[in-house]
Amino acid sequence: MQQRQLGPFTVSAIGLGCMNFCHAYGPAVPEAQAERVMLEALDAGVTHFDTAALYGFGASEELVGKFLSPHRSRFTLASKCGLIGVTQPDGKKVRAINGRPESIRATCEEALTRLRTDVIDLYYLHRWDKSVPIEESVGALADLIRAGKIRSIGLSEVSAATLRKAHAEHPIAALQTEYSMWTRNPEMGVLDTCKELGVSFVAFSPVGRGFLTSTPPDPSQFDDKDIRKSMPRFMGDAYQANLDLHPALRMLADEAGCTPAQLAIAWLLHRAPHILPLPGTTKVEHLHEDLGAANVTLDEGLMQSIDEIINTHTVTGNRYPAQARSEVDTEEIPGT
Repeated sequence: MQQRQLGPFTVSAIGLGCMNFCHAYGPAVPEAQAERVMLEALDAGVTHFDTAALYGFGASEELVGKFLSPHRSRFTLASKCGLIGVTQPDGKKVRAINGRPESIRATCEEALTRLRTDVIDLYYLHRWDKSVPIEESVGALADLIRAGKIRSIGLSEVSAATLRKAHAEHPIAALQTEYSMWTRNPEMGVLDTCKELGVSFVAFSPVGRGFLTSTPPDPSQFDDKDIRKSMPRFMGDAYQANLDLHPALRMLADEAGCTPAQLAIAWLLHRAPHILPLPGTTKVEHLHEDLGAANVTLDEGLMQSIDEIINTHTVTGNRYPAQARSEVDTEEIPGT
């Protein structure tokens, strides 16, 4: 596995996102299945594992702690605060954005317990709480570094301007945002700002939430809890228009001698050396397929062909519904 820099850490160029085990795309998978995927990833050379307090309202952190803590010295551990579960009077938990220092401290303490570790290597502010100055939230994270609870600070789904403000308060190690062939928002300024400031860029959903794979998902089969049900680009006529891109995607993958998912991840690896793709999966066979992207070579002509076929003008529909778009701070390309 080739290596890249994740802030101060040297990690596998391709990491593993641990959201899918219990969050976002339907019911949680059996624990044995999650364990097998995580341990197979570790044995295959993955040294960058990413989770968050939000995922399963702590369940993902618990899984990572249960199955990976015995191997803690072998990998870099990333988690997130600032987007958490809050218990309602009726006992139901709902997601909430909270970047206040006291919430960040409490979430970190809970995460350390769930992850069964004394320190988290990279701790992200999952969402910027726009009611709290970014400097105040980052200052709280800097206090956690000084307390020995975390080793470095990351941000998620923020703009270049917000990154600069945060970086002036305390050096930011990594910024994480959705980025793939069909989600190009980071190209509006964040990627260049990360490069300028020496900030690693972690690209989540590198295979387009399943679209950039050999078998794109059928929205009619989505589970009721699947977040893609409300994403405009997976809905109705927009999704049908996007499916028209798939024959060309498969043709490009055939030309590169790989699968569409491998092409999507390799495309990110070839975009810039400070980009680290972070795919997530619940299946061992998909894990090994994703990791195989590290061995795919794309020449300049093929990279250009990809950009001509799949870009902001050819993809139909926003990546998030209106409410979710209002919660992020990223530069949003109209219609994406």
